[in-house]
Amino acid sequence: MLTYAEAVQALYRLGNESRGIQLGLDRIRLVLEHLGNPHLAFRSIHVAGTNGKGSVCAMIESALRHTGLRTGLYTSPHLVDVRERVCVGGQPVSPEQFAWAFEQVSGAVAQLEAYTDFPVRLSFFETLTAMGFLLFRELGVEWAVVEVGLGGRLDATNVLRPELSVITLVDYDHEHQLGGSIEAIAWEKGGIIKPGVPVVIGRQRREASSVLIQLALAQNCPWVDCREWQLSRLRLERDQSWFDLRGPHGKPILTDLHCPFRGEHQVDNTITAAAALWQLGLDPEAIRHGIALARWPGRLEVVRQSPLVLLDGAHNPAGMRALAAYLNRFFPGRRIWVAWGSMRDKALDEVAGILSNLATRLLLVPVDPQRGVSTAAALNHFFRDHRDVQTADSVADILGWIEQAEPTDVIVVTGSLRLVGEARALLTL
Repeated sequence: MLTYAEAVQALYRLGNESRGIQLGLDRIRLVLEHLGNPHLAFRSIHVAGTNGKGSVCAMIESALRHTGLRTGLYTSPHLVDVRERVCVGGQPVSPEQFAWAFEQVSGAVAQLEAYTDFPVRLSFFETLTAMGFLLFRELGVEWAVVEVGLGGRLDATNVLRPELSVITLVDYDHEHQLGGSIEAIAWEKGGIIKPGVPVVIGRQRREASSVLIQLALAQNCPWVDCREWQLSRLRLERDQSWFDLRGPHGKPILTDLHCPFRGEHQVDNTITAAAALWQLGLDPEAIRHGIALARWPGRLEVVRQSPLVLLDGAHNPAGMRALAAYLNRFFPGRRIWVAWGSMRDKALDEVAGILSNLATRLLLVPVDPQRGVSTAAALNHFFRDHRDVQTADSVADILGWIEQAEPTDVIVVTGSLRLVGEARALLTL
C-alpha cells in the first residue's frame, strides 16, 4: 500500500485546479460506476457560487453534524494539508484513509484504461472528488455537503443526486472557462440544478437571480430566493454578528441568529445557509446552534494581536471589495499593511485598484512559479504608482515585515488561498 506521502506526490503529478483541468462528467461517471457508485450511498447538499460557497458549506455541515448526523464535507482548495478537502465528522480523513482512497481510485482508472477504449485518466480534481465520495461511503457518512470546484454544469461534483442545491453569490471569476457576463456565469453555476430538486438562491445581482430562477422553472424545481428573506435587528461587530430573520411575507423564521464569521458579506452567507437548513427541515434551535459553532479558517481569520494580523483568501474583485468594506468599517484611520500574492488568471487590474486605495504599505509576495503573478510584474504594472511598496523573496519574508509594524497597525495577508495557507502555517506556529 502507498504511504500518505507517496499518494500525495502521485496526486500532484496529475496537476492541480488549473493545470490539467478537465471539465465534463463522462470520465468520473465511468470511474465511479466501476467503484460501485459511492456518490449514491449518502444524501447530499450541492453548493455552487463564485464567493461564499465554502463558508455556506461550513455552516450547513456544522448544523447537520451538531444534530447528531454523521457528516461529510468536501471543499476546495485546501490551506495547508490536502486532507482538509475531505472531512468526516468535522475532521480531515486520516493519512492512511487518504492513501487507501487514492489507491482505489487510481487502480480503478488503470483497470478501465486496460479494458476499454475510452480515455479515463482523471485530473487532480476529478481524482480527489472520486476519493472523497468513496471515503464518504466507506466511513458511513449520512449527509455530505459538497462544494463545486469550478462552475457547476461540467464540474466533477455534478454527478451527485442531491437533496438540495444551493447557489451563493455569482460574480466575475474564471471568465475564460465560464463566460464574460454575469448571466453566462450564472448559467454555468446553475447547471447543478436538478429536475425537481429544491434550490436555494442566495442574495444575487438581479441578472444572476433571473437566470437561476429561469433554470429552476425549467427543471420544475421549488426554489427559495433569499432576496425575499428580511433581515432585522442587525448587530454587526468586528468579530461576529447577530440578526433576526423573517421569510417571505414577513413570516418569523429565526431570532438572534449568530454569525461567527467576520464581515458584513458573511451575513448574506449566513442567510443562505439558514435558508438551506430551513428547507431541509431543521428546527430553529438546531440552525442557530449549528451555525454559531461553524469554523472556516483563512477567511478574515485573526492569527495575531498587536499588531492585528488577518488572513483572508480574497482572490477576485468581489472578495477584495468585501475585505475592503470590513477594514474600512472597523479600522478607520488605522494604517493597513497588505501582503499580497495572486494567480495570473484573476482580474488583476480591478483587484490592484481596490488594494491601492486600501493599503498604506504593500508587500508583494511570490505565490506559485508556474501560475502566480511575479513580484516584478506586479511591481512594474499593477502597483507601480503605489507610494510604499516592497517585494518579498518568499512567504517567510512576511514575518520580518510584520516586525516593522506598530501595535496599532493592521496586517492583512490576502490575494490567494495558497498564500494564506502558507502564511498561516508560519504565523500559527
